[in-house]
Amino acid sequence: MTVAIDRATGKSRGDRAPRPGPVTRLRRSFAKHWYAYAMIAPVVVVLGVIVLYPLAYGFYLTLTDADSLNSARTIGVNKIEATYKFVGLDNYAEILWGETAYDRFWSHFIWTIVWTAACVTLHYGIGLGLALLLNQKLRGRTLYRLILILPWAVPTFVTVFGWRFMLADTGIINSGLGSLGLPTPPWLEDPFWQRFAAIMVNTWCGVPFMMVSLLGGLQSIDSTLYEAAEMDGANAWQRFRNVTLPGLRSVSSTVVLLGIIWTFNQFAIIFLLFGTTAPDAQILVTWAYYLGFGQQPREFAESAAYGMLLLAILVVFTSFYRRWLNRNEQQLAI
Repeated sequence: MTVAIDRATGKSRGDRAPRPGPVTRLRRSFAKHWYAYAMIAPVVVVLGVIVLYPLAYGFYLTLTDADSLNSARTIGVNKIEATYKFVGLDNYAEILWGETAYDRFWSHFIWTIVWTAACVTLHYGIGLGLALLLNQKLRGRTLYRLILILPWAVPTFVTVFGWRFMLADTGIINSGLGSLGLPTPPWLEDPFWQRFAAIMVNTWCGVPFMMVSLLGGLQSIDSTLYEAAEMDGANAWQRFRNVTLPGLRSVSSTVVLLGIIWTFNQFAIIFLLFGTTAPDAQILVTWAYYLGFGQQPREFAESAAYGMLLLAILVVFTSFYRRWLNRNEQQLAI
């Protein structure tokens, strides 16, 4: 048997076949798991068509000055070619630091943060309270669960249109307040009340998801932990703080993250409630829609830039959020 010397260690080693290259390994993997690649191929194609291509094209638009006046279009039998040009990062600079940056971006960004924080806090707080109630042994508990989950089961557009009718000047809410001699707020006209109404409607739609998720988490907590805490003399608040909340940590971290992402991008409720008639109540995603489709000329490049900024904000936030959760889990493990 021939003996080779390892140059790194100076020790002898037996002859070994050279390691296959990446192409060879890929071929062997495909030959062994070809059925798996065949199963995921349609998913990859669909994701590429409906996600990756629009994302790449949207990013390309952000580097141009495209709008409805210089984009390719057809008028009758005449086809007008696109005349927009490459402008680099000018759109991002104008959005973030331009003369109208506060009115067009930062004011909506601040309101989006307030909207998200208020809605997710209400979702979690009310959802946890209802989950704690439904986790008790109550008569008719199944009926209560069914009733409380209805706002989540009903299609969003039906719910929002129902609230829009109720919040109108002559709607049932103002009629009831007027009959009691109370002020009747202009829910759909005044900027403050528009924002209040938006938070109220989104809370109504989002609480059932939190309630169901947290109820599942509550039911997974070992009941012997409560019995042991009670035997040690812990009162209700101490059992909630030291048993319930730690037991819900993994569920809470997930549903809060999902709630933040969904609320930050909650297009349907704002758009269906106000359309494009409430500029002060528009969050970033609906404001981006307004720039691209709700005005003339339609600013395609700026609207796409808003979309990329939204994606970047959520990616950065999710990354820091996950790191924060991992750090807390490591500290608790120690």
